[in-house]
Amino acid sequence: MIRQLFVSSRPLSWVNTAFPFAAAYLLAAGRIDVALVLGTLYFLVPYNLAMYGINDVFDYESDLRNPRKGGVEGAVLDRSLHRTTLVAVVVTNVPFIIALVLLGSVASWVILAVSLFAVVAYSAPVLRFKERPFLDSITSSTHFVSPAVYGLVLAGAAVDGPLLALLAAYFLWGMASHAFGAVQDVIADREAGIGSIATALGARTTVRLAFAGYLLAGVLLLFADWPGPLAAALVLPYAAMTAPFLRITDERSEDANSGWRRFLAINFVVGFLVTMLLIWYSFLR
Repeated sequence: MIRQLFVSSRPLSWVNTAFPFAAAYLLAAGRIDVALVLGTLYFLVPYNLAMYGINDVFDYESDLRNPRKGGVEGAVLDRSLHRTTLVAVVVTNVPFIIALVLLGSVASWVILAVSLFAVVAYSAPVLRFKERPFLDSITSSTHFVSPAVYGLVLAGAAVDGPLLALLAAYFLWGMASHAFGAVQDVIADREAGIGSIATALGARTTVRLAFAGYLLAGVLLLFADWPGPLAAALVLPYAAMTAPFLRITDERSEDANSGWRRFLAINFVVGFLVTMLLIWYSFLR
């Protein structure tokens, strides 16, 4: 059971939500405190267990048809663990949420509520935002950008144009990444009757939108505070990763999985470089 829950939480993605919160809060607040520690721990594991665990429970039928499920890219949870997973989500999330609410303000409560709503709405029955083309990519991007926004608001950061440009670039990156990731599942999703931006637009158009989204994110980064503009170059590996699939067909959509695996590796390299830029920025303040 523990192994299944561990796989369901997508360990490779833990840093993708914990790091944005921690970096945003630390740079805005300039200190290490209880809110930073609790928030980082929350967005490291419980948040990811909620996001992906709920998804694995309610995507069980389509996951059975998806050959890439069952490893680091997602668990195929046995039906007997569905209830256990949902209980584990509640047990691990609620204490942190209560603590963060007590430490925050009304503004931070709103951002946290939006973040949690996006986590549930993406996969839960009736809402199922993941089956609503375009809204699926918007919601997925919210999963990763909202921890950063929450960290900024919790720390009382001042919002200005360069910061908004940075957040908008991050949001576009998130949408592009989700859209490209959906391409590899076109066949499995259609067989299961699941809609997505990729099933609606087709594999080729979706890849081209993702490619354009990465490049536009790079343009927006040029308006961030220095050395933020240097990060514009970091979208190029993602654009290069999608480029070989610009002419992909729906029938060959599963081939995009090779690009997605490169995406997972690129994230760690780019994450390291972003960290270096953030350290540089902290010294310039």
